[in-house]
Amino acid sequence: MEARLQELKKRLTEINDLHAAAALLSWDQSTYMPEGGAEARGRQIATLHQLAHEKLTDDRLGRLLDDLKSYEQSLPPDSDDAALIRVARREYERAVKVPASFIAKFSNHTATTYNVWVKAKAADDFSLVRPYLEQTLEYSRELASFFPGYEHIADPLIDYVDEGMTAKKLQALFGELRKRLVPLVQAITEQEPVNDTCVRQHFPERDQLAFGELVIRQLGFDFRRGRQDKSPHPFMTKFSLGDVRITTRVKENDLTEALFSTIHEAGHAMYELGISKKYEGTPLANGTSSGVHESQSRLWENIVGRSRPFWRHFYPRLQKVFPSQLGDVDEETFYRAINKVERSLIRTDADEVTYNLHVILRFDLELAMLEGRLAVRNLPDAWRERYRSDLGIVPATDSMGVMQDVHWYADTIGGAFQCYTLGNILSGQFYAAAKRANPHIEEEIARGEFGTLHQWLKENIYQHGKKYTADELVQRVTGESLSIEPYMDYLTKKYTELYEL
Repeated sequence: MEARLQELKKRLTEINDLHAAAALLSWDQSTYMPEGGAEARGRQIATLHQLAHEKLTDDRLGRLLDDLKSYEQSLPPDSDDAALIRVARREYERAVKVPASFIAKFSNHTATTYNVWVKAKAADDFSLVRPYLEQTLEYSRELASFFPGYEHIADPLIDYVDEGMTAKKLQALFGELRKRLVPLVQAITEQEPVNDTCVRQHFPERDQLAFGELVIRQLGFDFRRGRQDKSPHPFMTKFSLGDVRITTRVKENDLTEALFSTIHEAGHAMYELGISKKYEGTPLANGTSSGVHESQSRLWENIVGRSRPFWRHFYPRLQKVFPSQLGDVDEETFYRAINKVERSLIRTDADEVTYNLHVILRFDLELAMLEGRLAVRNLPDAWRERYRSDLGIVPATDSMGVMQDVHWYADTIGGAFQCYTLGNILSGQFYAAAKRANPHIEEEIARGEFGTLHQWLKENIYQHGKKYTADELVQRVTGESLSIEPYMDYLTKKYTELYEL
């Protein structure tokens, strides 16, 4: 059995290496690749994904997993080997249902679509990318069709990234959250608007990037095993547990864009960098789920990065970097500016209180497209109508509307957006657990000390990688099942105080 287990690990490492090589090509495509490389790059990425898929669906891997079944059952439930076999079996059983030819054509299609989206967004011309998005919808339906037995067509797409979640569960969870958020948004937006002009001045790009790097170094991002670059849409990618990279984007007339996207992506990266090195090269060397992964980026970006204690430490340093812009701006004015709540158009720029309304809107549009109730040609109008009804504003352009997010233009339609709201909910639940274990965390943050929080996250979440399911991890870490209560308690307390409701 030990020999079979080692053979399994060897095969899984080869698959991992192919995916890592494809990820490196994708990173380069988004950062430094010249425009002329787009066509060949799509083919190259598709080739690597196809090879990885062929290795994952090899009959010999299936036989290895069958041989190891009795061994797995003999192991303690908390065993690393048992978890590895379980996760590998789940990936194998999913992969064998998807033809390698589909993987190749879909990878090629999404690489091409991404490049068209970049041009279409810049030109504010949805018609350029619409036929590609229509094909993406067909491919998304085709992918879902490989997994019969699910209640909803979106379920296999959701379950792949957030194991155990379904459209029905999410609709119920999001419905309850929306019911709690709408009155809070209404109460806040009835108040006098916060003046945020202090963060809307000219802030040179070089200084913004330097300050962002200073912040994430102090949070715990290890530049010996990572780096930051620029891209049209911020992201995190990993090639190994010793090479985890992030990107940001900069607006020189908005201090918050680069700063908070940098902290957000560093949250993702610190999760990956904290995974136990014994899992290197295996499927366990990944985050538990998309929702849990997002909880870490949102925890650092919002609960920590937009808090009073955080800026008690960092604001004097920020004033020194931008003395002419912020030298005469007091800390409270700045704090209110970076936590301004308003009905806005852009998801990634949205405040904590309205953010989930943006996500729920997209989730509903995804379901409508997959179910055939909404055609891609009508998506821009449907988008505008939902923004009118849900947030009371309408995007003036499709670049600010249906083309603002990269997700549908670089992956499937379905399974992409629910993780953001799940992550917000879990960020509140995890942070509440961290404070119960370490009541002085916020006092330490005010001194610029993040080691206690970072270490608690590493010990309780990061090191385990994908060893546990999301449900198991939440129960282990918090002693409870998934709940919106800690998150809503956090939002209500913070914004009731900030807006004197």
